[in-house]
Amino acid sequence: MIIAFIHGFILSLGLILPLGPQNLFIFNQGATQPKWVQTLPVVITAALCDTVLIILAVMGVSVFVMTFPTVQLILYLVGFLFLLYMGFTIWKTSNHTVHEKSRALSTRKQVTFAMSVSLLNPHALMDTVGVIGTSSLPYQLIEEKIAFTIACILVSWIVFLLLSYLGKVVKRLDQSGKWLNLINKISALFIWAVALLIGYYLLSLVS
Repeated sequence: MIIAFIHGFILSLGLILPLGPQNLFIFNQGATQPKWVQTLPVVITAALCDTVLIILAVMGVSVFVMTFPTVQLILYLVGFLFLLYMGFTIWKTSNHTVHEKSRALSTRKQVTFAMSVSLLNPHALMDTVGVIGTSSLPYQLIEEKIAFTIACILVSWIVFLLLSYLGKVVKRLDQSGKWLNLINKISALFIWAVALLIGYYLLSLVS
């Protein structure tokens, strides 16, 4: 059981550390929200989405769903549109000063965007379904599967909390707001790049 937990922890950590729309958005909210506690909606939403996806992957349900071409097509299309819109919103916040309240997203937008980058990002879904789901297959005992699952879920909650806090630390160090504006622009460009890549996959599915 301990080996299953360690395996799940290391595997999930390796998957979540590379920069992606989800991590960038959580960090961005840590840097732009007036208080750190106001980033909790995005952290909790993203972590809960990951929790559900991990459980479904380990249970094998998500693999079954992703075998339907229509589901994949809808997922790619909605994910493409959401990422384009989110990139635009984050880019627009770069035009405000670091002290402006208009810079911070509302709780509703935080939750909506967090859900979109967690549930509508095909790359993240493939990591969860293809890697975590597949890696859980060798564990036949229920205790081992539970330990593996808990470890993967625990990593998501820890990393998302740390990312939001790191964003807040960067904001405190950057009183002028220049670095935060640059980070916002880079985040938006990265999110648009992922959207374009998804758009390419979408065209390949349609053609």
